[in-house]
Amino acid sequence: MRRVVGLVAAGLGTFLLVSGLLLRFYVAGQVVKFPLNEYRVMTLEGKNVTYFSPSLLKDVPGVSMRVTRTIEGDVAAGTSSRAVWTQFSYAYDATHGVAYKALTLRSAFDRRTGALIGCCGETVGAYTGRQSGLAFTWPIGTKQRSYQIFDTTLLKPVPVQFAGQENVDGLAAYRFVERVPAQRFSEQKLPGSLVGLHGQPTVTLDEYYQAANTYWVDPVIGAVLDINENQKITLRDSGGVQRLVLFQGDLQMTPQSVLKSIRSEHGRRAGIKAITLTIPLGLGLAGAVILAAGCWLALGRRARDDATAQEYAMAETAR
Repeated sequence: MRRVVGLVAAGLGTFLLVSGLLLRFYVAGQVVKFPLNEYRVMTLEGKNVTYFSPSLLKDVPGVSMRVTRTIEGDVAAGTSSRAVWTQFSYAYDATHGVAYKALTLRSAFDRRTGALIGCCGETVGAYTGRQSGLAFTWPIGTKQRSYQIFDTTLLKPVPVQFAGQENVDGLAAYRFVERVPAQRFSEQKLPGSLVGLHGQPTVTLDEYYQAANTYWVDPVIGAVLDINENQKITLRDSGGVQRLVLFQGDLQMTPQSVLKSIRSEHGRRAGIKAITLTIPLGLGLAGAVILAAGCWLALGRRARDDATAQEYAMAETAR
C-alpha cells in the first residue's frame, strides 16, 4: 500500500512540476501580451520653454508649455500577435493661452516585444514611411541593455541606453536615456529678413535637432512610467551658425500622470507576475517536494522488500 501511495505521489509531483514549467515557458508566452484596447492620457509640462511662433514671426521665450498625449488602441486593426495604437499629441502655450503644435502618431507593434511592425497605416504626421524600433512600450520582461527607439523628429530609430535602476513612486523601474547629438535632419526655406539676412529675399537653412530624452520603464510589463524630454530644434546656415530657435525646452511628465500610469497598470503587473513567477514557482516547488516524497515512499518500500527477500533466501540456503 505504501508503494502505491508513493507512485501516486510521484506521478502527482511530476504533473505539478511539468505544469509549472509549461505555464512559465509556454502558456505565459501565449497569454501575456500588450492590450488591443489601450486607452491612456498623459501630460508633460515644462517651464522657460522657447518656441518660434508662425503667427508672430518671432521666438517666444520663457513660456510654460503643456503637452497632452492621448493613446488609444485600434482593436479592429489588431490581431493575436499585433497591436495598433494611435497617439494624439497636443502642445499648448499655457503662458499666452495659444496652441503650439499637434501631432498624430499611429504605429503597429508586436504584442510581446513592443517592436514596431510595418503595417496598418502607420504615420507620424504627414510621414507614412517605415517605422522600426520601439514606440509606445518596451518589451514585456525588459532587460538591462540598450534598445532602439523610433524618434518622431528624426523619423528613424536611434539607440537608447540602459542607465540604471530607480524607484518611481516606490516601484522599481529601469531608466533608459536617448542621447541625440546635434544633427541635420531637414531644411527650410524662409525670408532672409526673418533671420537677420536682410540682403537675401529668401534663404534655405538646415534644420538641426538634439535631445537627451529619459524614460523610466516598468521591467515586468514594459510600460513607460515616466518621461523627461530635453530637446532643441534650430535653423543653421551653411556655416553652422544658429539663426533661429524653433523649439527649446525641458518637458517632464507630471506627478499626477506618473501616479495614474502606475495605478492603471497595477492589475496587469500583478497578473503577469502571477503567471510568469508566482504560480509557476509554487507549482514547481510543490511538484518537486511531492515527487521527492513519492520516490522515497516507493523506492524505500521496494528496498525494504528486497532486503527482506534476500534475508529469506539466505535463511532457506542455510537450511
